[in-house]
Amino acid sequence: MKHKRTSSALAAPASSPVLPEQLAQHAADAVRELLAEAAAANTTRSYAAALRYWAGWHQARFGVELTLPVTEAVVIQFLVDHIQRKNKAGLVSELPLAADQALVAAGLKAKLGPLKLSTVTQRVAVLSTAHKLKRLTNPCELASVRTLLSRARRAAVKRGERPTKKTAITRQELEAMLATCDASLEGLRDRALLCFGFASGGRRRSEIAAADLRDLRKTGDDAYIYRLEFSKTQQAGVKVDSTPDKPILGRSAQALSGWLKAAGIGEGAIFRRIWKGRVGPALLPGSVAAIVKRRAVMAGLNGDFGAHSLRSGFVTEAGKQGVPLPAVMAMTEHRSVASVIGYFQAGAAEDNPAARLLK
Repeated sequence: MKHKRTSSALAAPASSPVLPEQLAQHAADAVRELLAEAAAANTTRSYAAALRYWAGWHQARFGVELTLPVTEAVVIQFLVDHIQRKNKAGLVSELPLAADQALVAAGLKAKLGPLKLSTVTQRVAVLSTAHKLKRLTNPCELASVRTLLSRARRAAVKRGERPTKKTAITRQELEAMLATCDASLEGLRDRALLCFGFASGGRRRSEIAAADLRDLRKTGDDAYIYRLEFSKTQQAGVKVDSTPDKPILGRSAQALSGWLKAAGIGEGAIFRRIWKGRVGPALLPGSVAAIVKRRAVMAGLNGDFGAHSLRSGFVTEAGKQGVPLPAVMAMTEHRSVASVIGYFQAGAAEDNPAARLLK
């Protein structure tokens, strides 16, 4: 009796079975790799800096290296070391001077003294994420830690502390800054950068630095469409009711054309470094912020200006000119009304149109 031949595929010996716990570990590794690949560069740097600070603080405070999982007591000690509280002596915190000096000497802190509450909150959130990714017991989610942070925020508000915001660059400030830009390569670049950052919806500094010619399409003599492929919202994987296509029109388009022609840019990064009259590689996000600050100083403006000033300024100017909120959000790609309103800086109270409902 003849037997049917078994296919080579079926005859091949099976590979070693993967145990459930091994599969779970492989899956966990895959999740970490996916998160790392999807994270924005700024987020990655921020997380790394926060974890370096945790390690440095732990070494300076306890004399031993930081290992995960961290205990509840360690997290609470971190909070009382860095958050100010009020007692009879005034505002105090518990970080020993020697540890504080060691952190500054190591370059982990810019100066002696307590950290901003927002910075402390961010560093606790980073530590919490590290525990979650490693599937470890997470002390940052314990009621004691959450309650302490919540009360610290409430106490700060009672003391009159408010989150600091960059001064908005509205049309008036922008015009003053543009007036400082001459016909040099640097002047042309800075004018184009300021116009692009503002007119395309108040772009973040990372988005300006990442702007690439492949995403820019000319649609008229004084008109471009810029396709925003890598915004913070898109990196978060959130679906928003807006198009990635951002129009750049009129004077802003003219400024962009002038820069691209003078710099001879035919591909790659739109905004680049200039060194001794030569056009170099792409600007870094920090360089974008430095350009905004420098032009504000040159224009004689008073305030705390930075790259985010373009974003808050766009929202503020749109509000002043009565632009409907959905149109503003389509340009900025904000996900919620609360978020976009958080960027609005109304200025003088009497300018608020809501104050004139009863004339």
